Amino acid sequence: MIKQIDSFHTGLSKLISWFTLLMAMLTLLIVILRYGFNLGWIALQESVMYLHACVFMLGAAYTLKVDQHVRVDVFYRHFDIRKKALVNVLGGIFLLLPVNVFIAVVSWGYVASSWELLEDSPQAGGLPLVFLLKTLILLFAFFLTLQGVAEIVRNWSIYKNTLEQK
Repeated sequence: MIKQIDSFHTGLSKLISWFTLLMAMLTLLIVILRYGFNLGWIALQESVMYLHACVFMLGAAYTLKVDQHVRVDVFYRHFDIRKKALVNVLGGIFLLLPVNVFIAVVSWGYVASSWELLEDSPQAGGLPLVFLLKTLILLFAFFLTLQGVAEIVRNWSIYKNTLEQK
């Protein structure tokens, strides 16, 4: 199970890594069009925002997988592998999973009403995909929960193995 979740998020991260390149290229195009030719397209500007949202919302689970997430590690960095594994298990169970469930529950109605309306951009000429943008909130919570479960299982295994070696 852990390998499948890790593999999924690694594959997803490779896809969204291309979004950053596309985002940079579109931003350059927007600047050239705006300042070089006095042209602007709301849809083009919104597409950069959508790509940015995808990178962060869908990339969070991979960031957790590779242990590059934000952590206050005043004490953690001095812990041995067993203590780190235990902190990761407890943090996953008592912080990560409840927060993700909360995010999913609280945002469900917000996303559902957006889908009911097939909400589009309030800007003239904007993208008619706001409902998809809002769906990223639920995908964020789901993917982060999925990776969180994998990390809890992985760290529990590390904790158990280090106990058996003592």
